[in-house]
Amino acid sequence: MFSIRKSNSKGLPINEEIKFAPTKIIRVVGPDSEQLGLMQYSNARKSAFDQGYDLVLIAPQADPPVCRIMDYGKFRFERDKREKEAKKKQQVSELKEIQLTCQIDTNDFNTKVNHALRFLSDGNKVRTVVKFRGRQVTHDNLGRELLDRFCEAVSELGAPDKKPTLEGRNLSVTISPVKNTAKKSDKTDKSADKGDKSEPAREKNPADAE
Repeated sequence: MFSIRKSNSKGLPINEEIKFAPTKIIRVVGPDSEQLGLMQYSNARKSAFDQGYDLVLIAPQADPPVCRIMDYGKFRFERDKREKEAKKKQQVSELKEIQLTCQIDTNDFNTKVNHALRFLSDGNKVRTVVKFRGRQVTHDNLGRELLDRFCEAVSELGAPDKKPTLEGRNLSVTISPVKNTAKKSDKTDKSADKGDKSEPAREKNPADAE
């Protein structure tokens, strides 16, 4: 029987944390995933240390157990990096709400736009609501114009899912984040067009000189 002392490396005992008898037969995998075959634990550990690597127990339940010779520091760094990238991709989008009024002034409007841009850049959706007061609801066209202005102001990072909807005294629209690849492409195309126009001009100059 053998015992494995748990390590702080997410359940992968390494080096002295592997509590095998020196003569315990294990299957060994090399640094490049090559199969090194069966050998005694003491010989596998010596081989790893001689190469400047670690011996890591990767399959304790196998018969015989499987250990791998590797640079464990590099392995952990790459593993942690992959996990962080995976967490970023799995980021849950939240629904943020911004409220507007028909009498909103320019400074307040711009402040709300900046809030929306920040939310959109973080990958969140923005529900923009115009709240009508009193008889304003009979002039919902003013609210629609305001929402159109707002959507245009944040169009670099977001686009409305659908047209604004009126619910009671609230007119709202949900804006979702978008990738700004199309606009970058347009700028690139325009730059290319300018470059194409400059070439004929340079070709024509020698003829004019003659």
